[in-house]
Amino acid sequence: MILSVLKILARIPLPVLHLAAWPLGLLLILIPNKQRHCARINVRICLPDLSFLQRQWLWMRSLIETVKTLLESPRLWLGEQEKVLQLIRKVDGLEAVKQATKKGKGVIFIAPHLGNWEIIGQFYSHHFPMVLMYRPQKNRALDDIIRRGRERFGAQLVPSTRKGLALLLKSLRENKTIGVLPDQNPGAGAGVYVPFFGVAANTPIFATRLASRTNAAAFIVTAERLTFGRGYHLHIEAASQCLYDKEVETGAACMNHDMEKIILRRPGQYWWGYNRFRHRPEGEPEIY
Repeated sequence: MILSVLKILARIPLPVLHLAAWPLGLLLILIPNKQRHCARINVRICLPDLSFLQRQWLWMRSLIETVKTLLESPRLWLGEQEKVLQLIRKVDGLEAVKQATKKGKGVIFIAPHLGNWEIIGQFYSHHFPMVLMYRPQKNRALDDIIRRGRERFGAQLVPSTRKGLALLLKSLRENKTIGVLPDQNPGAGAGVYVPFFGVAANTPIFATRLASRTNAAAFIVTAERLTFGRGYHLHIEAASQCLYDKEVETGAACMNHDMEKIILRRPGQYWWGYNRFRHRPEGEPEIY
């Protein structure tokens, strides 16, 4: 059943999917649900300087963009490879990555949940060796579809565990490119609490730890969704030097600050509906 629905979605052009996202997004906006609850709170506490109307529009727009991501992804996982790659309309910053690899450096792609992050690994692994950290889905059928969709362009997936971290380190020392998601909650005791838009957030330390150990070239990478279903614009930007600090708290805070600057350029395409602050430092009240 799941595969049949995803195959149908994979055949629908992006402009049509984006049009369908508006009424479906409206349901998310009107009907109480976890995504709506988290988005409203996250926008309020992360962007307090916005007016009430600006915050309302932002969290609602974010939910519509989330629906676009859900509707688009089957096309990226199951669509014809050539047509998927054609959805990349422009790439900024790729030359800096090529220069780093020519110098014999590994590369770290840090991809926050903005636009459609799925296509980043597909595009890059089609051209260069790439290893991606992956957290398995609870639904086995969906997990198989996502795994195959991410691997079919050449990427290697490793688990988000200590074993996976060791494989990422090995890949960097072999001058490969790795990809990590920096804004997922790593779980209690698995990250460090550093500011994210001024709010203490349990933050993964994979990227900063690997960067400091290997001196690999680190980049913040996003796939901006273009209007009218035209495709995507990839932005590859060098991470700040403080990411390489041997103190993981300093490096993780640096990574969050880099992400903040990028998110603020296209805040409507960020995944504000994720419960980013569900784990709190000891003694702090729950946010959600």
